[in-house]
Amino acid sequence: MNIRKIALIAGAAGTLFALAASAQPPAGGAGGPPPYDPSKFQKPVWAYAIAVPVPPPATPPPVDPKVYSLPGAAQGFTRAQIRGGADGPADWYPNEHPVMPSIVQKGDQTRRVIACSLCHYPNGKGRAENAPISGLSTEYFIDTMNDFKSGARKSSEPQKGNAATMANIAKQMTDEEIKASADYFAAIAWTPWIKVVESPTAPKVKSAAGLYLPLEGAEAGKEPIGQRIVEVPVNSEATDVLRDPHSSFIAYVPPGSIAKGKALVGKYACSACHAADLNGIAFVPAITSRSPSYMARQLNDYRQGARKGKAAQLMGPVTSKMTDDEIIAITAYLASIPAKAKQPG
Repeated sequence: MNIRKIALIAGAAGTLFALAASAQPPAGGAGGPPPYDPSKFQKPVWAYAIAVPVPPPATPPPVDPKVYSLPGAAQGFTRAQIRGGADGPADWYPNEHPVMPSIVQKGDQTRRVIACSLCHYPNGKGRAENAPISGLSTEYFIDTMNDFKSGARKSSEPQKGNAATMANIAKQMTDEEIKASADYFAAIAWTPWIKVVESPTAPKVKSAAGLYLPLEGAEAGKEPIGQRIVEVPVNSEATDVLRDPHSSFIAYVPPGSIAKGKALVGKYACSACHAADLNGIAFVPAITSRSPSYMARQLNDYRQGARKGKAAQLMGPVTSKMTDDEIIAITAYLASIPAKAKQPG
């Protein structure tokens, strides 16, 4: 087994071991997800990327003493530092963003509040299994956290554990911490980092805690894309092991999706609320150039009534009319829009 595979396995196992106890209740337990049953997964299934359950390791994986580096980064980090401890997860490029509030940088282990920068990165880009949060307005961010706190925002997929984790985090954060986090991420302009590729095939993938990764070695290859979007990192090691905030994504979509999606965005009058350039206004979020997997989950969560915040009065009736195939096309088109979202401020 080569070094890269060892790092990938150790990285994934280490991250899961470090977060599982604090972030995930046991399956089938009080407040936990139901037993794993693919026949009951929410549709579109591809958007949730539910991983096949793997028993947690009996003991933590061995410590990896190697110091990893990234191009242009002034400092290297070990795997333990990348995952984060009392000082928070690795910040590869601290000169590229404002000074992080403590709750963003470190979280608070005494309250089981995971640092925002671990999952969403210090630059707020996030990954396909969570949310892209930079460049969103302070008002929208605060509304969202309050919805998590009140129970108005949930995932329609019970197996989507990080949605429950976010609700627990929101309940533990103070209003001042939520405001500081909102101001911080609002101050970082969103820039596209997802390339949308129309293709009849897509890489064979596996789900690593909700993140699709292309299979490697003898299992690698392509397969018909069917009616789904397959969103994967350009560099699996950089994204999954090193948590590189510069490591971008490719979203494979069925041929014709972008043109079809453009027409559907007009049909459903998305610009009436999200503005003519679809970059949002006030509590209405920008929806250009962001993860199609994330956007598809939100459309379905509104469609299923799992999101009940103030936007649900508008989004619920619209999404209730959308088919799974329309969600594919709409999110493919929105993710493909090359224009930058509005500059914050």
